[in-house]
Amino acid sequence: MPTLLILMICAAMAFAFWSAARDAAERAEVMGRDACQAAGVQWLDQTVHANGLRLRRGGDGRLGFERSFRFEYSEDGSDRHVGRLVLRGGQLVAFSGPMRATPVVTLH
Repeated sequence: MPTLLILMICAAMAFAFWSAARDAAERAEVMGRDACQAAGVQWLDQTVHANGLRLRRGGDGRLGFERSFRFEYSEDGSDRHVGRLVLRGGQLVAFSGPMRATPVVTLH
């Protein structure tokens, strides 16, 4: 009987970890797509790729997972650039990638 209980606890923990990872990936996907749209660049492959996981302390001092994701975008359709998102919990803590396009002002 104790073996079954331990197995059920392990299965619940594995499911919770998987579910949190999926939620973070979906959140990163939305953020990457929105950043590309705001910058006026093409978001390539329509997805993000998880490329890092580590334990970090949050602002409140509690341990939590920090997940890194990468995505690719193109400025003119013939080039590829890599963007990166880092999420701690559900919060964006680091971003590198396309920035919002700024209009060029010329003075005559």
